[in-house]
Amino acid sequence: MANDIAGKEVKKAVKSILVSQPEPANQNSPYHKLGEKYGIKIDFRPFIEVKGVTAKEFRSQKINILEHTAVIFTSRNAIDHFFRLCKELKVEVPSDMKYFCISEQTANYLQKYIVVRKRKLFTGYKTARDMFDLFKKHKSEKYLFPCSDIRKEDIPNFMDEAGIEMNEAIIYRTVAADLSDLSDIFYDMIAFFSPSGIKSLFTNFPDFEQKETRIAAFGPTTASAVRDAGLHLDVEAPLPNAPSMTGAIELYIKEANDL
Repeated sequence: MANDIAGKEVKKAVKSILVSQPEPANQNSPYHKLGEKYGIKIDFRPFIEVKGVTAKEFRSQKINILEHTAVIFTSRNAIDHFFRLCKELKVEVPSDMKYFCISEQTANYLQKYIVVRKRKLFTGYKTARDMFDLFKKHKSEKYLFPCSDIRKEDIPNFMDEAGIEMNEAIIYRTVAADLSDLSDIFYDMIAFFSPSGIKSLFTNFPDFEQKETRIAAFGPTTASAVRDAGLHLDVEAPLPNAPSMTGAIELYIKEANDL
């Protein structure tokens, strides 16, 4: 940042943004529209990779899938790797298994692997907290929670406090992607969506210096990770007047680019 003659802080214009996620398949996505609207170069690059645990690693957790009567799914990754492991372990999931999905979108994805019947599928709205009432209504189930090695504490904490039986199974891991080809490439802004993305940045570039690069973060945990890493947070989403990352970035661009 620089100062004008009057001493007022002047923000450097944003001409390029790196989004630390895969590029949306839809060319009419909000990011593509943002780039076209303001003439900004927007690149996409996942900072993290998901790697499934092996059948051997899963066995070492001493978890018997068939001892459970219900499975909790909070992501598509969990669904994919759960059924992959079942196939590798030659486990045939019983037709009366109950499934508790964090959202309608996740529940719809489940149809890739099973024929969904309403009597055994229970769906939240968007967050883990939305599922708590469902768990209360089905306290007698023995739950299996397939998850990543990095996951939130909300579901385990609730189940423990409610006295509901649940076993966690780590079925995939979140690891830093190789970003070495970006070492000599610079962007005016980098957008992050999880603490894992921040961790990946410093795994790849331990001596990273922010300098004039603006940092955008989605969600309070990501924002905290940015600050904990000693970085300056320029764009924090969601905002009351900008619930999406692209909306929050656009507000910043209008000011920084003097539009």
